[in-house]
Amino acid sequence: MTSSQGPWDTSYEWKAVTLLTLAFGLVGLDRWIIAPLFPSMMQDLGLDYQALGNLIGALGLAWGVFAIVAGGLSDRLGRRKILVPAILGFSLLSGLSGFAQGLTSLIFIRALMGITEGSFCPTSFAATADASLPTRRGFNLGVQQSAFPLMGLALGPIIATQLLQVVNWRWVFVLVAVPGLILGLLMWRMIREPATVGAHAKAERAPLGDLLKHPNVKLGMVALMCAMSGIFVLSAMVPNYLVDYLKLTTVQMGFVTSAIGFGGFLGQVVLPGASDLLGRKIVAVAGFVLGAAFLYAFMHVGPNPALLFALLFVCCFFCFGLLGLITGPIAAEAAPRGLISSTAGVIIGTGEIFGGGIAPAIAGNVAQTYGIQHVLTMALIGLCAGVVVSLFLRETAPRKLEAALAEA
Repeated sequence: MTSSQGPWDTSYEWKAVTLLTLAFGLVGLDRWIIAPLFPSMMQDLGLDYQALGNLIGALGLAWGVFAIVAGGLSDRLGRRKILVPAILGFSLLSGLSGFAQGLTSLIFIRALMGITEGSFCPTSFAATADASLPTRRGFNLGVQQSAFPLMGLALGPIIATQLLQVVNWRWVFVLVAVPGLILGLLMWRMIREPATVGAHAKAERAPLGDLLKHPNVKLGMVALMCAMSGIFVLSAMVPNYLVDYLKLTTVQMGFVTSAIGFGGFLGQVVLPGASDLLGRKIVAVAGFVLGAAFLYAFMHVGPNPALLFALLFVCCFFCFGLLGLITGPIAAEAAPRGLISSTAGVIIGTGEIFGGGIAPAIAGNVAQTYGIQHVLTMALIGLCAGVVVSLFLRETAPRKLEAALAEA
């Protein structure tokens, strides 16, 4: 395999993508294991829906701020100097969540987790983009990001609800912290730095002022807010919606909630990969439209676990596919030279601050004041707004640009 710069190191590409995929799966597991555990935590710690929204929001806000900060740092200092401390940090903090004694300590721990996971996220996407042949960039970034819903929202609820049969919620947090320590060591030994990273390569990077010049950067920021305000509200609130409103059992809840992760996993592989062939813009528009349609159907189904699973699966197939598309190839292709991590950090950070931080906190208040069933309307509004925003995206897929050039 060759690129415009010469022979492509396909062996390193697959090794790096595999390692970064496993690591991002742990980000998802450590972040979202709290949702299926929360019904049990509510009883022990005297928490309510507002507390859940605040816990999800505190992590999301910290994630958003430090995604912006760390994205720029990794372009200057190097990928490994951010990736390794970050993965060690969020793994240890996830385990520490099991020792929390109340809401204040939980919020503090989860906010610190947001700092470390927010630092890891754009840096890992940039490292995957660095390692990928351009025509495989969308697919590879989709594969990496697909591990987040697979581990955090598909396998996470099943693991959590099964472990709760034999241990309490505190030990579940401790057990999921171990794999990240191992991956941190492997990452330090394997991940390479690109030529544009490091102070010595400053001349290889575009000026930071060029960051917002491409229209897809600003549009991506808004589109990600729309997608995340839908998905992260669903991810945080659906377990309690199923148990408290639809009166499903804990095991049924774990089964239905896992559809978020299984659908999201498949969507984050398929949609970014499909955009390599069909184009970024058309896939983004279709994703928002179909995600909203299936969420609307989910909102009007009663306590039928099989049908709830199917509708939530398809909804999240499109919604999480959008996350992978916007933060992956759209961000990478809109980035100025040498500023992939910075660009991804700005887009992810903005989306996280609103969609992952503010929106879940608002949803917690809505659930506490008006009833948890009304939080689904918030998610639907976010996805509908995303349809409008994605119509203005500029096409950047290499195959589509090459085809347009050949026709000109």
